[in-house]
Amino acid sequence: MGPCAGGADAPAPRGLVLDTNIVLDLLVFDDPAAVPLRAALARGEWRWLATAPMRDELARVLAYPKIAARLAFRGLAAPAVLSAFDAQSQPVPVPPKAPVTCKDADDQKFIDLAVHHRATLLSKDAAVLCMKKRLQALAVWTSTAISSIA
Repeated sequence: MGPCAGGADAPAPRGLVLDTNIVLDLLVFDDPAAVPLRAALARGEWRWLATAPMRDELARVLAYPKIAARLAFRGLAAPAVLSAFDAQSQPVPVPPKAPVTCKDADDQKFIDLAVHHRATLLSKDAAVLCMKKRLQALAVWTSTAISSIA
């Protein structure tokens, strides 16, 4: 019997970077489109990479009145969402700046991380999505479709 029987030769999980809107879909809004992503993460098919500034941004966004209202409606608390973020993501150091620059400085951190790890980047941000071809040249696949990665 070969080494595959024990799973030793299983492929390593692929790197994945999620922008804050995708994280909200996954952890707060319970978006049906996020179900395949949630399942793929649970199966270990993807390695969700995140930096401390990404977590900080999520914490800040969770305090927005519109988001806080959604949390209350769903019976969630911001600390619980941050705990879910911590449990599901893999913290990594802030990478160096990528050779491409996003028009929206707030989104640069997602670009930098995806380029550094040659990871898939899921985003709903137009400033990120308009960089799709430039990112592909750097081995980064970008999409808005959560279900397309599962």
